[in-house]
Amino acid sequence: METKLITATEQEDSCLKQKSNKNMRKNFGARPLCLPQPVFIIGTYNEDGTPNAMNAAWGGISNDDEISICISADHKTTKNLLRDKCFSISMATASQVVECDYVGIASGNKDENKLAKTKWETTKCENINAPMFRQLPLTMECKLISYDNESCRLDGKIVNVSADESVLDEAGKLDVKKLAPIVFDPFNNEYLVIGEKVGNAFKDGTKLR
Repeated sequence: METKLITATEQEDSCLKQKSNKNMRKNFGARPLCLPQPVFIIGTYNEDGTPNAMNAAWGGISNDDEISICISADHKTTKNLLRDKCFSISMATASQVVECDYVGIASGNKDENKLAKTKWETTKCENINAPMFRQLPLTMECKLISYDNESCRLDGKIVNVSADESVLDEAGKLDVKKLAPIVFDPFNNEYLVIGEKVGNAFKDGTKLR
């Protein structure tokens, strides 16, 4: 049986290749792929007073009492909030995933009463002229700060956050498991539910001090 001798250089190259393979990463390029992406349902009123809603995932808190979202100017929602200078934001939930996805794929420009298919019950927000949806228990009431047509960036001032008692615990705090909010996975075009606790913020890290 023939034995092949391996030189020191060949052995070193082999080790480097194995090490490199273990650390390989896949590049996805310059794309908006970030986890998690909250699923916001933006509520506004149409000109005739009927409620409207749209699904938006590109957004987040940008200051203590401010939120920023990226929505294009041609949306019916954008036209509504620019007219009324306010809008509501509700967290999409696992129990309403079909309805929440629907208001993202159906256009309010083509069907101003698209909410009829969701069977959502609406009430007017306490502090602004925008609708709240009973089936979505957590809602932020926002006043318009600014909107940039070029960047499509919407900035809103949060004037109130309300939660239905059905998603509160005995101490009156929000129970995330009861709410079961969903997030958008842009890598796979899927919705994921939030609810499993894995640690304590501002506390667990102190173990490394």
